[in-house]
Amino acid sequence: MKKEILTLAFARAVFVEFLSTLIFVFIGLGSALKWPSALPSILQISLAFGLAIGTLVQAFGHISGAHINPAVTIAFFVGNQISFLRTLFYVIAQLVGAIAGAGILYGVTPVNTRGNLAINALNNNTTPGQALVVEIILTFQLAACIFASTDNRRTGNVGSPALSIGLSVAVGHLVGIYFTGCSMNPARSFGPAVVVRKFSSAHWVFWVGPILGACLASLLYFYILVPYCMNMSDRVAIVKGTYESEEEWEEQREERKKSMELTPP
Repeated sequence: MKKEILTLAFARAVFVEFLSTLIFVFIGLGSALKWPSALPSILQISLAFGLAIGTLVQAFGHISGAHINPAVTIAFFVGNQISFLRTLFYVIAQLVGAIAGAGILYGVTPVNTRGNLAINALNNNTTPGQALVVEIILTFQLAACIFASTDNRRTGNVGSPALSIGLSVAVGHLVGIYFTGCSMNPARSFGPAVVVRKFSSAHWVFWVGPILGACLASLLYFYILVPYCMNMSDRVAIVKGTYESEEEWEEQREERKKSMELTPP
């Protein structure tokens, strides 16, 4: 495990998860604030969340994968795509980033506009059970879109993953806002709840629903629909953070070969 975390690339990835979640929460919650001059529309909020995710995936996807969502990170771990320590550090960074983003928004927003900082809540007489099902379905479609659009095994033209993921987030909000304000992301729900110090009795829905939905998508995609053919030792190495693909091994071999050629006898 030490091999993965004791690298500059790992530190950069964790920092990027913190930064991107901070920006995402700031923009998303900011779009949902009820300004006295103009109340936000469902379309405005949906586009803000979707465009924010699309922009951040485009900007930081090559550094950390731009999960920006504990449910997505946990789902990648369940799908045997990332290590346990990367999962742990990513989730912590995302939660801290969400608190920081919500805190900054709270600080720069006029008192008469802050309200409850757009925390998630059950709307229109939605029950916790109904809200749970909604969050599962909405996060399922988001996670499935992420897995499919970023799968490097696909040889066809998949278009822009950033755009696809952004649209998936926007679609989820166009429906989910009516039920729960649309979470699909535990960090998005956790950050403002911490800042305004208001946790509803249904707050668990915004953790269980997204995580369960994303994990179901992971199990379906990585183990049934498009499974990886790997032996158990390789799967364990991924969990430990010590796995090296054939491409990485070949690159390291070439680097060692070059260094030996340059070393004087």
